[in-house]
Amino acid sequence: MPDISCPICTVDDVLDHPFKYECMTCGHEWEKEITEELDEVPVVKDAYGNILETGDVVQMIKDLKLKGSSKVLKSGMKSKPIRLVEGDHEIDCKMDGMAIALKAQFVKKVQS
Repeated sequence: MPDISCPICTVDDVLDHPFKYECMTCGHEWEKEITEELDEVPVVKDAYGNILETGDVVQMIKDLKLKGSSKVLKSGMKSKPIRLVEGDHEIDCKMDGMAIALKAQFVKKVQS
C-alpha cells in the first residue's frame, strides 16, 4: 500500500477499503481517487473503420502467410465468430479449422 496519511490528523495508521480509506486514529473516512479505468473495453476497428465486437464474423482482405507454417490465409476467407482480446493481436478466431490471432487491420467485418 502506498504511504497514505489521514488528511485530518496526519497519522499514517490507515485502513485500506475497496473504495475508501479510514483513519484508525481519528475515524475519518475519505474516498479513494480512482486512477484506473473500470473494465473499459477498447474499441477495435477493422481495416475500413467498422467497429468490431465479440461474436462478429470477419473476412480477410489480403493474403497472409502464417508464421511458423506453410499455410496461407487467402483473401476473402471468413472466420468463425471472433473474440476480442488485449495485446498486439486484437482478434482470436478460427479460420480453416485453426485457432488464429489476427490484427484488425487485415480483416473486414462481414455484414449480416
